[in-house]
Amino acid sequence: MGAMTTLRTVQDLTAAGAIPPGSAAALKAVARRYAVAVTPELAALIDQSDPQDPIRLQFIPDPRELIETPGESADPIGDEKFSPVPGVVHRYPDRVLLKVTHACPVYCRFCFRREMVGPGGDGLTGTALDQAIDYIAARPQIIEVILTGGDPFILSPRRIAELTRRLAAIPHVQVLRWHTRVPVVDPTRVTADLVAALKTPEKAVYVGLHANHAREFTGEARAAIARIVDAGIPMVSQTVLLKGINDTPDAMSALMRCFVANRVKPYYLHHADRAPGTAHFRTTVAEGQALMRALRGKISGLAQPTYILDIPGGVAKVPIGPAYLAHESVLDPDGNAHDFKG
Repeated sequence: MGAMTTLRTVQDLTAAGAIPPGSAAALKAVARRYAVAVTPELAALIDQSDPQDPIRLQFIPDPRELIETPGESADPIGDEKFSPVPGVVHRYPDRVLLKVTHACPVYCRFCFRREMVGPGGDGLTGTALDQAIDYIAARPQIIEVILTGGDPFILSPRRIAELTRRLAAIPHVQVLRWHTRVPVVDPTRVTADLVAALKTPEKAVYVGLHANHAREFTGEARAAIARIVDAGIPMVSQTVLLKGINDTPDAMSALMRCFVANRVKPYYLHHADRAPGTAHFRTTVAEGQALMRALRGKISGLAQPTYILDIPGGVAKVPIGPAYLAHESVLDPDGNAHDFKG
């Protein structure tokens, strides 16, 4: 496509040929509400002749995003309900989310935090960061800190190293886990300095990689992942089940094999959350279960993710394979049933 910089406006998308002629007016209304960013690496992957291209569907705005359906929520997994101080989400006793930035290098059109992320938002700095770290330091039951956002890998290596140092200094914190899309969407950010900033001899460090289609694993992406793993940092995967993108056995098998081939252990396959304007991405739970059954035997056990649902409202994250279902209800960890059909 020839794009040299990140596409951030409908005008940018039009100039790059990433949207059909005549669609700009409708998409400007979408862009006014939800942030847009498509890196050159992703723009180059889009097949302009295919309106159903899986990269296009993930990152290019769609007028359907302005159609809200019943049950959708600006905070579908209940972050706010479990946020005792700004930037911290403490849903489970032994671990917390630390949301260190609101910005991302790209903005997925199905993002469950789409009402909260975007350029120009305040990151977690100064007094707010001090307060968040003090909260973690004061609670010995917290052994794992999951750094997220936004995407924490957009921070400078200096900022990442500072976060690593401060969290590693808390005696009861044993694990630092960074969740990112950067290695596949903006791989040149994964420099030797960034990787070095993640490491600390005192704690276990993991990186969770979000990818949804095998075509995201370009040569540059594979090299970025290798820089992390070769430094001794284990990686696990995060994938969202998305209609028309990865909801077939062939597409999901190819994706999971890419993770394994790049030394990223398949971890979670998320049922798509009920974020506003995302109904066109969501499958039903039954369709997700059928997909998981199709994977069993098709690909090795090493390549099998756990299919999970964040029960709306922040109740819990639960596996939703057949063994965990009762009469089309999802059982939470306390054995309570929650009706959820997709």
